[in-house]
Amino acid sequence: MAAPSHGLTAPLSGKLKNVNFRIGFVELGKKKKRVFVKCCSSGFNGSGICIEKCENWKFDSRKINHSYRVKVQASSSTMPFASPKSRFVSKQEQFFPRCTPRNSGPQSHDAPPKRDTGIANEKEWGIDMSNENINESGTNEDGSTWYRKSGEDIGENGYRCRWTKMGGQSHDGASEWKEMWWEKSDWTGYKELGVEKSGRNAEGDSWLETWQEVIHQDEWSNLARIERSAQKQAKSGTENAGWYENWSEKYDAKGWTEKGAHKYGRLNEQSWWEKWGEQYDGRGSVLKWTDKWAESELGTKWGDKWEERFFGGIGSRQGETWHASPSSERWSRTWGEEHFGNGKVHKYGKSTTGESWDMVVDEKTYYEAEPHYGWADVVGDSSQLFSIQPRELPPGVYPNIDFGSSMPPDDEPPPNR
Repeated sequence: MAAPSHGLTAPLSGKLKNVNFRIGFVELGKKKKRVFVKCCSSGFNGSGICIEKCENWKFDSRKINHSYRVKVQASSSTMPFASPKSRFVSKQEQFFPRCTPRNSGPQSHDAPPKRDTGIANEKEWGIDMSNENINESGTNEDGSTWYRKSGEDIGENGYRCRWTKMGGQSHDGASEWKEMWWEKSDWTGYKELGVEKSGRNAEGDSWLETWQEVIHQDEWSNLARIERSAQKQAKSGTENAGWYENWSEKYDAKGWTEKGAHKYGRLNEQSWWEKWGEQYDGRGSVLKWTDKWAESELGTKWGDKWEERFFGGIGSRQGETWHASPSSERWSRTWGEEHFGNGKVHKYGKSTTGESWDMVVDEKTYYEAEPHYGWADVVGDSSQLFSIQPRELPPGVYPNIDFGSSMPPDDEPPPNR
C-alpha cells in the first residue's frame, strides 16, 4: 500500500450565483479521500469593492466514474444552499445580486434580519464611512435603480454627524432596499455609531433593523459608559406573521452591567411575547428575570416566569408556570427557593390542583455573579466607536453640559445605581 499523501490536488472550481465554491481533495490512502469545500459568499464592503468571506466545510466522498458524489456532514442550516425554496439566494438578492462590475451602483448586502440574534458588535456591520460628499445614482442593466449619498451635519457644542445613505429598487418597484450609516460626536466626549436598514420584496415581505452604539461620561458617577441597542422587525407579505425585537445593553467602567430584551411574534393564529433582564452592580449583586407568555386565537393562554436575586451566595429564586383555557379556567404552579449561604436551601411551592411542598435540603448554590460579556469585552469590540474624531475644540471654548433635564429629585438616588 502506498504511503498516505497529504498533498492537495488541483481544486475544482464552480459558481452558484453569488456563492463561489472550490473543492479540494486530500489523499488519505490508496482508496480513501477526504474532501473539503471552501465556500465564499461575496458582497460589497460599503466602498464599492467586492470582497469574499470564506468558510471551510468537510465532506465525505468517493470516486464514481471520474465524478464525485458529496454527502454533507455540516448542519444544513449553515449551508448557503440549505433552503430549496430560496435556492442559493435570498428573495432580496434575486433583485440585487451581491457582485456586479466595478464602478456600478451600491448593491443591497442585507437580507431580512433573523430572530433571536441579539446585538451584533460593530465588526459585523462593516461600517465604512466616506470622507467625501457623494451624491450619485444610476440604472443597472436589469433596469433596477440605485443611489448613494454622503455628507456631514454640524451643530452646537461641537456636534458633528457624518452619514452615508444608499438604496435602490427593482425595475418595477416591487422590491426596494435602503441603508444608512452614521457616526456622531460632540465636545462632551459623546460618540455614537449607528445603522438603519429596511426593505421589501416582491412577495410583500418587509423589514426594518436599527443598531446603535454609544459611549459617554455618566454625569453622576463620572464613569465612562457604553450603551448598545438594536431594534428588529419583519412582516410577512403572504401570511399573518411577523415579529419584533428590542435589545439593550449598558456597561460602565466599574463593572456595572444591565441587559434586556423585549420580543413579540405572531404566526397565523398564535402570538407570543417574551421579556427578560439582568443587572450586575459590579460588586457581586445580581438580579435576573424573565417573563414569557403566549395565546391562540381561540383564547387559550399560557406562560412562565421566574426571578432570582443573589449576593455573596445568599439569595432567592421564585417563579410561576400557568395555563388558562378559553372558558377562563386557570391552572398555575408557583415555586420558590431561599438560599442561606451555608449549604442549606429552603424549597417550597404549590399549585391550584392541591399539590404542595415545603422542605429544607442540602444543596450547593450556583449563580453567575458577573456577566459573561462585560466592560472589558465591549471595549475590545468597540474600536471603531473609540476612533471617531470629534471636531477640534477652539481655544478658550468649553463644552456646555446641561444637567437640568436629567437632575433627579432630592429624595431619589441617581438612576441605575
